[in-house]
Amino acid sequence: MGRISTLVLIGVGAFFIALAPLLKFWAAGKIISAPANQFGISRLEAKGAQYFSRQDLKVLTADLDIIVTTRGDVKEANSSRVVWDEATVVNDVTNGRRQIDMSERRSAFDKYTGVGLNCCGVNVARAPVTLEGQIYKFPFDAQKKTYRVFNSTARQAFDAHFVREDNVNGLPVYVFEQTVPPTKTVTLTAPASVLGMTSTGDVQVDRWYDGKVTYWIEPTTGAPVKQEQQRHEVLKTQDGIERSPAFVATAMMTEGTVAGLVKSAQEGKSQINLLRNVIPLVLLVVGAGLVLLGVLLGRRRAAA
Repeated sequence: MGRISTLVLIGVGAFFIALAPLLKFWAAGKIISAPANQFGISRLEAKGAQYFSRQDLKVLTADLDIIVTTRGDVKEANSSRVVWDEATVVNDVTNGRRQIDMSERRSAFDKYTGVGLNCCGVNVARAPVTLEGQIYKFPFDAQKKTYRVFNSTARQAFDAHFVREDNVNGLPVYVFEQTVPPTKTVTLTAPASVLGMTSTGDVQVDRWYDGKVTYWIEPTTGAPVKQEQQRHEVLKTQDGIERSPAFVATAMMTEGTVAGLVKSAQEGKSQINLLRNVIPLVLLVVGAGLVLLGVLLGRRRAAA
């Protein structure tokens, strides 16, 4: 009986020692992933924004409240991907007008790397789109380098360059900046008179977008905790002449949204540290202790 208990101690200890690196270097990477059942509401503010009001047929200046709701489509998720639907509503606070703009997008991405996948009816404004680059989040263990990040307004990916380290509400982060060059997004028809033209009737106008997006990323989780969008959208006639602003604003996440994202990132970072470091270390120490105890008991019995 004594020999069996000694072997059990050594066997369990050896198992714990073998399990420690397996959890640290393999299992943690499989357990840590973007959630399929995502639900979140983010708010951004744009002070002194300019936008072309379809109701007034002129450009208005206003403070805007931007609400972004994200829901995970659990049925479309599998062992390697998640699918998230997003709805954005823009409200004019200054003039008391709700839903001056609404947009939707559907994205699929690798739940471990955050890279876009083309399946499951991905779209922007219900128009099919080809996804590439990072979607919503950066990879776990984000590096100080350039990443391709998908821009839903331009409907393509652009480089987001690492620019500096920073701190958001006490949380160390990496800051990345993405510059989007002038990109035509849609062709519309509008009365020439509202564009300040002397001609009569309707004319075709192209909506052009350029801007800069700044991401504050918690590197261990790859999660965004803050974002700023500098948007410059104008209407140009077919001759290339700029006729009117369409949407010109700098939108920033509210303090409440940033605080919630920081809390979530801190919790995710703690969970990752637990899986990668704390539990493997405990397993290693306990395993080594059990093996040592088993060896000592075996020697005592042999000496007796």
